[in-house]
Amino acid sequence: MISKSITEALNKRINEELYSSYLYMSMASHSHTLGLKGFANWFEIQAQEEMLHAQKFYHYVLDQGEKVILDAIDKPPSDFKSPIDLFEETLDHENKVTAAINQVVELAAKENDHATSIMLQWFVTEQIEEVATTNDIIQQLKLVGSDGSGLYMIDRQLATRTLPQNTGQN
Repeated sequence: MISKSITEALNKRINEELYSSYLYMSMASHSHTLGLKGFANWFEIQAQEEMLHAQKFYHYVLDQGEKVILDAIDKPPSDFKSPIDLFEETLDHENKVTAAINQVVELAAKENDHATSIMLQWFVTEQIEEVATTNDIIQQLKLVGSDGSGLYMIDRQLATRTLPQNTGQN
């Protein structure tokens, strides 16, 4: 059983992960309108991952005998300045997600909730990967600038992304 404060924090994470999925679907839609189907694929896969993260939190709360409370999801932005802006917004968002997860980690440690601490370690590791991958794409986009051929190559690379086998599902 988990405390009321842990339950509330995890319910908040569920809703934030659902927003993340919603945000990345919006970015995928924007990418499609630019003719960047590889970018769209990358963001669609990212949206699926975020939904799986929400489900991981969801099932953990239920497995701990608590109730999941879903809130309204804010409308994400739908217009972005450029392909690099999409990924700079992604990096900013993932840094916020990392900070939010770290807050729950700190709360679990404060409450000596070892089970939640162990579960959260998967997310801590996942965030390291999310931020690093996004940084790598930003660096590639900076290298090619707004040149069409370079952007085309990155788009083709992003088109190859698939959902990882290890999604953190139990």
